[in-house]
Amino acid sequence: MPATDPATSARMSAQRRRDTKPEIALRRELHRRGLRYFVDRAPVKGVRRRADLVFPRRKVAVFVDGCFWHSCPQHATFPKNNAQWWTDKLAANVVRDRDTDARLTEQGWTVIRIWEHEDPLVAAERVQKALLGP
Repeated sequence: MPATDPATSARMSAQRRRDTKPEIALRRELHRRGLRYFVDRAPVKGVRRRADLVFPRRKVAVFVDGCFWHSCPQHATFPKNNAQWWTDKLAANVVRDRDTDARLTEQGWTVIRIWEHEDPLVAAERVQKALLGP
């Protein structure tokens, strides 16, 4: 059984994987602060996960997570059509996120997760503090 009806499937397929509005807002603020980064890059070879922003010299990986796809505690919603499939799919996304965090942390990286609803100025401050280090 397909995950959704054809119209919903088309709408979900049209979702951007990169260059989303929250990601661009964060990038603009970080750039304004003089910070430079790589976009949509795998931080570690051999780990098939891509971060939205990567600061390789400081070993900081930033992920801008969508509230729906990553099950935000404040804004998560679950479709009623084919509910079990979506519940499993979204739970698997969260498990993969935690696995990514653990793999990168084991390799000495700092992982920053930013929700799409977060204020880009506050999010940029978190990233900047992580880059400055302890």
